[in-house]
Amino acid sequence: MNKKLGLAVAGAVLALSSAAQAGITIPAGDWTIDINGNVNAYYMNTRASGETRTITGGLASARDSRNDRVANGINTGLLPSWLGVSGKTRQNDLDVGFTISFQPNVSDNSGAGDEATPLNRQAYLTFGDKSWGEIKMGKDLGIFAGQAILNDMTLLGVGAGSARSGAATTLGGIGTGYIYAAWKGQITYTTPNWNGFQATVGLTNPNQGFDSGINQDRLGVEGQLMYSWTGDVSGKAWASFASNDVTTAATGSVTGANNQSYTINAYDIGANVNAGNIGVTAYYYRGSGLGTTIFGANGVSSNGKKRDSNGGYIQATYVIPTGTKIGAAYGVSKLDDNVGDSASLVEENRRWTIGAYHPLTKSLNLVAEYNDVRTEAQGSTYDAAKSKNISLGAILFF
Repeated sequence: MNKKLGLAVAGAVLALSSAAQAGITIPAGDWTIDINGNVNAYYMNTRASGETRTITGGLASARDSRNDRVANGINTGLLPSWLGVSGKTRQNDLDVGFTISFQPNVSDNSGAGDEATPLNRQAYLTFGDKSWGEIKMGKDLGIFAGQAILNDMTLLGVGAGSARSGAATTLGGIGTGYIYAAWKGQITYTTPNWNGFQATVGLTNPNQGFDSGINQDRLGVEGQLMYSWTGDVSGKAWASFASNDVTTAATGSVTGANNQSYTINAYDIGANVNAGNIGVTAYYYRGSGLGTTIFGANGVSSNGKKRDSNGGYIQATYVIPTGTKIGAAYGVSKLDDNVGDSASLVEENRRWTIGAYHPLTKSLNLVAEYNDVRTEAQGSTYDAAKSKNISLGAILFF
């Protein structure tokens, strides 16, 4: 993947700051408007095997109601198709900016094919100055585990996920190496860059991903410390954390516990290093009550006792003389059980990925991936569920 396309991934697609890399730039008086995004689509073929019973929290694609183990579809990959608008200006000695984006679907299973609801992942404002930092207010990618997904090579492709059509996105490495950072209402502060060091801390919406209609006495807290460097060997290293107080409702929740209050604590550490045509990424996370795949999912037993979980991934890529980036990755997410938990509860989801990403033009990438996902349950009477996914497609950035 060439440098410009790499910047487009981090800038135009995820727009993590109002000063993101430019897509289509339009001067508008005192403002500079940037229109950016991507369109992607993939043919996917998934073949399932092994356990036919449901494994709670499992990600390997189960067979359908007719026990069919083969699925085909045309969908977006880990990234949805994306249209973002950002603006920036300088007013009263402040850098002021905004970002708004929405994400239409490629696949729709309705009869007319036009009923799927678009995603709306970003709506935030920023203000600050390079001398003291930046404040962001609104909806954007979460801090904890954010770098895990940004450095995942399947961001340009598919990763884990079924080929059945109708889904907005696939999973990439979510749930097989890291927890989904999610898109959260937040107020965050990021420091200036001090010779490569930069810190971010933020307050997030409480109980996000749990039950609706709950009043919570504490906001979520997330933070990150990162160090970046350049040179013949360039890269970055980071560590982040998250803490949420959770109160579940009386009528079920993704945690599996009812009428419970507890605190989720989680941390991670990772690094991405590049030397010439070689890139390596390593990442690890651990949490209590964190659960697996989605923040807090299956994080506690029905009696309110928290489950421990951990995981991570290792990834290596190499750019061959044609400009094609080839890569291999292995990721795993593990969940500990408590006394009395069901045998059907997931113990681990793990994934192997082999991918090739070829820049046909400076904006267009052709992608081919093979993903092998395996889910194991806590109970010894359960066989492993397995799914093998082949995907071919393209992603275009602008």
